[in-house]
Amino acid sequence: MKKPNSPMQLTRAADYAVRVMIHLASPAADGRVSLPELARAAGAPASFLSKVMQALSRARLISSQRGQTGGFQISSRGRAASMREVIEAIDGSICLNVCLVSDRSCRRSSWCPAHPVWVQAQQAMLDVLGNVTVSELATQATPTHIGAPLAGPLENSAALSQ
Repeated sequence: MKKPNSPMQLTRAADYAVRVMIHLASPAADGRVSLPELARAAGAPASFLSKVMQALSRARLISSQRGQTGGFQISSRGRAASMREVIEAIDGSICLNVCLVSDRSCRRSSWCPAHPVWVQAQQAMLDVLGNVTVSELATQATPTHIGAPLAGPLENSAALSQ
């Protein structure tokens, strides 16, 4: 039986972070972008997105400025960041299974038939997320997708792959 909210799904915060970073790296986002504009572009509540922006700023993927001419701007580090780096700035290390957490040891790993599969799946996922940069994603976004709010992660993925 399928459940709508899989535990292996990215958090909404990480999804919004990826959307925001793509928007900020796009040609449509010239200079600083306000939180309300980013909220519209990401399809996210501004109050929630504010926390996401703080985490992206702490990771030095964006810069922020307060005041009348304030807003958010992507850094050169942010443009070069991989999807993995953006997600990890929000959620921390990505791990498919608790047996793969590096600071824990799994007593079953030496004999468990599933362990090598988890290791391979984990590496494949990290490779995919680590091999695409924010700038590359921004160049793939068409003007109709940039700034268009999307309802959820699945719609976002479909829009970016078109």
